[in-house]
Amino acid sequence: MSVENQTEWRKHSPRYHIARWVAIVASIAVVVLSWRELNVTYEFLIFTPRNLADLFVRMTPPDWAYSIDILPPLIETVNIAILGTGLAVLIALPIAYMGAENTAPHPIAYAFGKFMIVATRSVNVIIWALFFVVIFGTGALAGVLAVAFRSIGFVSKLIAEGIEEIDTGQTEAIKAMGGSPMDVAIYGIVPQIKPTFVGVTTYRWDINVREATVIGLVGAGGIGVELNTSVDFLQWPRVLTILIAILGIVLVSEVVSAYLRKKVS
Repeated sequence: MSVENQTEWRKHSPRYHIARWVAIVASIAVVVLSWRELNVTYEFLIFTPRNLADLFVRMTPPDWAYSIDILPPLIETVNIAILGTGLAVLIALPIAYMGAENTAPHPIAYAFGKFMIVATRSVNVIIWALFFVVIFGTGALAGVLAVAFRSIGFVSKLIAEGIEEIDTGQTEAIKAMGGSPMDVAIYGIVPQIKPTFVGVTTYRWDINVREATVIGLVGAGGIGVELNTSVDFLQWPRVLTILIAILGIVLVSEVVSAYLRKKVS
């Protein structure tokens, strides 16, 4: 058989290549149209370096004497993250149990669990903070609830996935010995998802420390309140001091979170 008569092997069909190029062209068109709809004023970009340099001059040096004043809101920020994470975990555990396909007691419960996982994750923490500030007023309570409700979907989703990956042999053995559903959960499920639980909780706390620093911009307590006040009064050295403090909190939370995740891995 001659080389000309041999059929050339291709991984994908010509129709696939055409569809891929159509998708690429369509994606580029969407990006271009979206950028045009933003109505970016390019003239402002010319003055950006000068404005950044001017802002840097205004912010330096930091107001180190102000560090003592921001210590209480920093502590409040950490407390908001801790309490919000704890509350989220308490609410997320039953949702994760219902949202796991192998432990959901009923299809309706499974659908409800999935709905709660999606619904709580779809709302940004700032929106939750605004919502709770309207209900409870400004302060740390609104911040704790905002952080908690934002975290429920994240925690419950990952724990539910961990439950779905457990060894069902252990749970079946407990059932065969006459164990109640509570016995199955405590002795069959909890020991298997303990590393996942600790890792997810620690990681979410690490995220919540970051989120607790910004919800104060809408009055939900924490260091964000001080940051918003300093910006409003154009107290730029204080702004830099607060930003350095926030960076310090984030770095400490990252180190602690990494250490705890390493211990349970």
